[in-house]
Amino acid sequence: LLYKLPDWKSTRNRVILRDNGCDLGIEGREIHGPVLVHHINPITVEDIKNRSPKLFDLDNLITTMLSTHNAIHYGTEELIIKAPIERSRNDTCPWRH
Repeated sequence: LLYKLPDWKSTRNRVILRDNGCDLGIEGREIHGPVLVHHINPITVEDIKNRSPKLFDLDNLITTMLSTHNAIHYGTEELIIKAPIERSRNDTCPWRH
């Protein structure tokens, strides 16, 4: 299995460090939970069997959280986290405005 190879584990760690553990490598979108490393250009079973260089190409890899990864693969834009809501004091207490 690809994801158990020492080469993959090393490459995965390099991608996470490069992207600062942020979703799609975007600062301010820290991943709190499992970090997935996504192949931007899809890989095939043949790529894995032949140990294609694109498996470990840092330019073909990016960090994602599960919901972003699912949105990429299943085309569900609603799964992508939007920008954080800017909060203000007492905004959740209607009687304190």
